[in-house]
This record gives sequence, structure tokens and C-alpha cells, in this order.
Amino acid sequence: MPTPYLPPATHPVRGVVWGIHLVLPLLGLWLLLAHPDVNIPWQHNPSHFWMIITVAGLNVVLGIMISEASRRRQDARLFLVSMVFLSSAGFFFLHGLATPKIILPTGSLGFDLGQQAGLTIAAAFAFASALPLGERAAKAVLDSQHFVRAVLFGFIVAWGLVSLIPGLTPLSEPPPQSPVPWLAWASIPGVLLYGAASVMMFLLHRRRPSAMLISLITAYALLAETMVAGISQLNWHLSWWEWHLLLTLAFVFVAYSAYLQFRREGSSAGLFDSVTLSATVARIQQDYDQALEELVEHVRRGEPLAATRLSGKFRLNEGQAAVLDRAGEALANERELSERLAALVSVSAQTKVGLPEGQLLATALERVRQAYGDVKIGLVAEGKTQIGSREYEFAGNQPIRRNDLLAFPLTVKGHLAGVLEVPVGRTPQDEALAATLAGQLSISLENARLYQELDTLFRQYMSPDVANALLADPAQAALGGELKELTALFADLKGFTTFSEKVTPGEIVEMLNRYHTAAVPCILNNGGTIVQFVGDALLALFNAPATQAGHARAACRAALDMQRAAAEVAEEMAWKRVDDVQWPTFRVGVNTGPALVGNIGSPELRGFNAMGDCVNVAARLEGIAEPGTVVIGETTLRQLGRGASVNPLGQLSLKGKEELVAAYVLTDLQ
Repeated sequence: MPTPYLPPATHPVRGVVWGIHLVLPLLGLWLLLAHPDVNIPWQHNPSHFWMIITVAGLNVVLGIMISEASRRRQDARLFLVSMVFLSSAGFFFLHGLATPKIILPTGSLGFDLGQQAGLTIAAAFAFASALPLGERAAKAVLDSQHFVRAVLFGFIVAWGLVSLIPGLTPLSEPPPQSPVPWLAWASIPGVLLYGAASVMMFLLHRRRPSAMLISLITAYALLAETMVAGISQLNWHLSWWEWHLLLTLAFVFVAYSAYLQFRREGSSAGLFDSVTLSATVARIQQDYDQALEELVEHVRRGEPLAATRLSGKFRLNEGQAAVLDRAGEALANERELSERLAALVSVSAQTKVGLPEGQLLATALERVRQAYGDVKIGLVAEGKTQIGSREYEFAGNQPIRRNDLLAFPLTVKGHLAGVLEVPVGRTPQDEALAATLAGQLSISLENARLYQELDTLFRQYMSPDVANALLADPAQAALGGELKELTALFADLKGFTTFSEKVTPGEIVEMLNRYHTAAVPCILNNGGTIVQFVGDALLALFNAPATQAGHARAACRAALDMQRAAAEVAEEMAWKRVDDVQWPTFRVGVNTGPALVGNIGSPELRGFNAMGDCVNVAARLEGIAEPGTVVIGETTLRQLGRGASVNPLGQLSLKGKEELVAAYVLTDLQ
């Protein structure tokens, strides 16, 4: 089982080392307080003053930097963190000014209490900064930030006045010789707030590992230890100097982390982004995603130094802009490759049954140009292969380069059929992808022409439904069948024999073709499938092979349409009468019922057909029909429902049927 990943700063070994660093100061404080002989006094006023002023200045710089980051990112957490540094810096500065023999000859009570007061105020800001502020709470904090700064600044100024002006308040009086008894209890809330803030920041770090968060957690923990160390009030002893050192280290940790991140990234724009609220992180990520999209578009348009356009927005240095340019170019190339591969897949999908060659090429070109640019195709015409004024003669399958264009031959069955022009030079994969595109278009063109041949040779010898079914699934040509309800339509020409005896064979063929030309569309337009032409007769099926709702009504509508179309043909050809022999007239029989449908024949030769009583009855009904009429069975009539006008023929005795069959002459169908 693989070991789960832990961020470097939370790895067990590093966690132990980090914990030791925080425990050692407390251990040192305990040793000093437990051994008074070691906790010796050492008073050096200038060292204290300059150390305090330096650290306070460092705090101010950090506070201003974090405050500026808060303003730029509009983040409430960064504002609260900046207040931790600014509030502690203000009171630290006052503590330094109250150093004995700097302004006041003997110091003041404010000298002892000021730093603990400042740390307590900073603890409140630290605790608030670690809270997972929601949108409304964060907005409330940002809306009140100027007021909070003003109140803090006013309080610091007031504390300085009452602590440094002699005789003004008890805080400006010399400090008492004995410790202030209530100071220890007053420091406990601050210690607890720093501790809670450290824990919450650590939990945030577990979700979002960051060196800056670690330094901030360390700073909060050290500030808590500083307050613990200050409770003893043994001024100028080593334990007293220790809490000054802890305070210094707390802020140096943050400053050093910021320095390292600045050295690594070369910019101060995102130093404190890892500390921000989750909503701010999401917003920053969205900004960067948008910037990267802009960069990719600039790169794809061939604009140089695209990242420099974004350097002002994100405060990038030249090195970062150069890296971003390279990253954007790589991403643009990757996206271009993906789009071109997607275009190839799309061209492949366009090769569909029955799609005309012109439509196929037009659709393919429209999709390909979105990914490849101004792609052009020229088909061989009059023995020439050219696009505009550019004529091409290919040696085998080798492409021809002309400036930034690469021309590839398009072939069909190994013969030159056209030329493909593709602009190249934008990505390293251009030539390989263009060659692949040429191969795919050649296959598509060959398929389109093959399907056109099928339309000419295959479809004209069988119904479109059967042809489409076989093209989509050749396995349907296997011998076999299934029982299915259908409506069969039989039609033949009454008077065909007499007519054929009086005219030439050529005139017979012309007459049959004219009639079938008129009748076939009537069947196909109503969803029927013609399965047989036998001389002057034809058999059509409805609801087979394709399933068809209302197949009985569709068959009857087709039969009536056939009679009207045949009547028009007979009228147009009236001048063809020979010795008063009339042109034959269609008679139609329609019947509905179950039949066995499928491929019937042998492995060498087969045909789609239907067998069963339903089909036989349709043939018998056609035989008793008068010329120009349509006779239907009782099952067909029941499925027609309302709107059918019929004349009953009664119960008829049909050849091959022991039982009588009800029949009807269909005259109209609404």
C-alpha cells in the first residue's frame, strides 16, 4: 500500500523539529525562572532601545506590505493579519520610547504594561484572522477597515501620551518595585487567543500547504510564548530579555519567509496570497486562468511577448514574463494539436452512408478550417489538378511545398483525385497532422464515391429501406426470417396481355416503365418497401423491414395514389392506342395480417420477401378487383378507423381459401 502524501512542512520528522523549536524557548524560560542564580539581571538601555525600534520598524514594513496585499486582493484575512503587525509594532515602539534614560529618567508603568496590552490587542486580531470568514463577514470587515485603523492609531497615540508625559496619569509614573499582581491574569486571554489562532492556521495549512502560513503559525505561537514570558515581570533579567528575543523572532520568521518567496518568484505581488480566504484564492485562480487564456490567444495569433501584456496586471518581472511566454506557447501548441485531432475525428464521422460528395467536402472543410486555417481542396477536372491558378503535378504521394503552404495529393483507389492545401509552420506537428488530414480526406472522398456507386447500382435494384438496412448492418442479408404483422399491397395491370399482343416489345417496356415510374414514388413516399417486380405486377410491404406505425392506412393511401397516378399516365398516353386497344389499368389488392418476412433463397442468391396467408389473400383480392379500383380485406378496414369510404363486396370465396373472406372496395380515405 503506497504511503500517503504529506506536505513537507507537516511531515512527521519536520513536525517534530518544528515542535522542538517552539518548546525550547518555554523550556529555557522554565530553567531561568526555576534557577534564580542563573536568571541574572543585565540592564543596557541603548541595546534595548535600538533592538525595540528596529523590530518595530520591521513590523511596520510587514504590516504595510500585508495591508497593501489586502487592498489589492480585497481580502479581509490579510487586513486582519496586517493589524496584528501594526498593533504590535505601535506598542513595541512605545515600549522602546519608554526605555529608561531615553525620554524618561526612570521609565514608567506604561513601560511595563504597554507591550502586554499591545500583544493582547494583536491577539484579538490574530484570532479573527484565523476564522473562516464568510462572504458577509469578510465584507463587513473590509467596510470597517478605515475605522478600525483609526481607532487603533488613536489608542496607540493616547497610550503614548499618558505613558510618556510625566505626572499626567499613573501610567507615566515610575514603575512599582514589586510585580503588578493582576497582570498575569490579564495576559491569559491573549495567550489563549494566540494558541487558538495557531491551531486554526495549522488546520488551514493542512488543506493549503504554504511556507508563509507556517511562518505565520510560528509567529503566533512565539507571540503566545512572549506573553507567557512577560508575566514574570522580572525587568532586565535574562527571562525578561528572552521575551524580547521571542518577540523579535516571531516577526523575523515572517519577514524571512517573505524574503525567500520574493527571491524565488522575483516579485512581491503574490507573497501573501496563500494566507488569503478561500473565496480570494478562488478569485485569484480565476484571474490567472483568464490571464492564461488571454495569453494563449495572443500566442495563437502569433503576437510576440504576449506575457508582457499581462506583466502590469500581475506585477511580473522579465524572467517571469519570459517563463509565462514559453508556458503559453506550449499550451497553445497543445490546444492546437487537440483541436486538429478533434477535427480529424469530425471528418471521419462525416463519412456517412449516402452523404453526397459535395456536401461531404463542404462540411469537412468548414470543420477543418476552424483548426487548420485556410485549408483548400481542388478536385481533378479535365485532367488537371489545381486550386485557383496553382497547378500541381505529384510524384507519387510526396507533398509539394509552396511558401507556407503544403499540398498533398488526394487519392481514390490509388489514383489521383484532387489536391489538399494546408497552411503549415505554426506548430512542430503541422506537417504530420496535414498528412494525416490528407489521408483521412482521401478515405472520405473514396467512401463518398463508393456510396454514390451503390446508389446507382445497388439501390435501384431494391427498396431504399432494404438497401439502407443492409448497408448499415450487412448481417441482415443472412438467410432467415421472422413472423411480423404487415400490410401487403399487390398490384398488376389489367389488360396487359391484350395490349402486349398488339404492340412491339419496345412499346411494352416503355409502357411498363411509365406506369412503374408513376407508381413506385406513391409506395416509397408512404413508407412502403417494394420487394418484387414480376412483369406487370409488383408486391410492396408496409411495416417490413422498417417498423411503421399506421402501416394499413399508409398502404391504402399508397394504393389510391397509384390509381390516380396511373390514370394520369393513361390520359397522357391516349394517343398510343393501337387498333382501339386501351392502355392497361392498375388494379390493387391490400391485406393486413401476420407473415414470415426475411431473406429467402440460397447462399449464392437471395432476396427479401414475405410469405404467408396475409400475402396470398392480398394477391387474391387484387385478382378480383376491377380495373382502376382498390380492394381491401376486413383486417385492413378495421385498422383504418374513421375516414375510410368503402363499398362492401360481401363474403367471397377465394382460391386457396376454405373460409369465406370479407372484401371491400376502397373509394376514399380521409
